[in-house]
Amino acid sequence: MNKPLLIKWVAKPLIFFLALLPFLALVVGIIDQDLGADPQKYVVHKTGEWALRFLLITLSITPFRRWFKMPQLIKFRRMMGLFVMFYATLHLTSYYLLLLEGDILNVVEDIVERPYITVGFTAWLLLIPLTITSTNKMMRRLGKKWIKLHRLVYWIMGLGLLHFIWLIKSDLNEPVLYVLIAAVLGGYRVWFKYKK
Repeated sequence: MNKPLLIKWVAKPLIFFLALLPFLALVVGIIDQDLGADPQKYVVHKTGEWALRFLLITLSITPFRRWFKMPQLIKFRRMMGLFVMFYATLHLTSYYLLLLEGDILNVVEDIVERPYITVGFTAWLLLIPLTITSTNKMMRRLGKKWIKLHRLVYWIMGLGLLHFIWLIKSDLNEPVLYVLIAAVLGGYRVWFKYKK
C-alpha cells in the first residue's frame, strides 16, 4: 500500500480513534460513576486540559515534520485542530450545564466578573473562525489571508494557558510544563522564520 492510501485508510482512522479516547474515558467514568468526589468539576477540568493538550499537539506538528523529515505529518494537523475545538466546546458546554446548571445569566456574570473565564471564553471564540476556515475550499478562497487568520492560534494558546494558570491555584507543575512546551514551539518558529 502506498503512503497516501496508508495515511488515508490506516493512520488517519487510528489517530482519530486515539484522539477520541479521552472523551470515551470520560463517558465510561460517568456511566461507572468513577470520576471522584466531584465528577462535574472533573469533567470540566479534564475537557479543558485535553483542549490545551491537543492545541500543543497541533502546534508541534510543523516543527516535528521538519525535525524528523516527515512531511506527511501535515496531513494530521487539521484533524488535531478540530479536536482542539471539540474538547474546548465540551469544556465550555460542561461548564455551562454541570457547574452553572444551564443558567445563561450566570454565564454572562462569570464572563464579566471572572478574568480567567473571560480569557477562556475569548480563546473559544477565536477558535470559531479557525474551525470554519479549516477546509481546503476556504484555504483556496482566502489564499494568503488564510495564513494570517490562522496565526490566531498563538493568541489562543496564550489565552488558554493564562486561563489554565489562573484556574489552578495550588499545583502549577502541569501549567508550567505546558508553558515551557509552548515557549519551545514558539521559539522554534521565530528562529526558523529569521533563519529563512
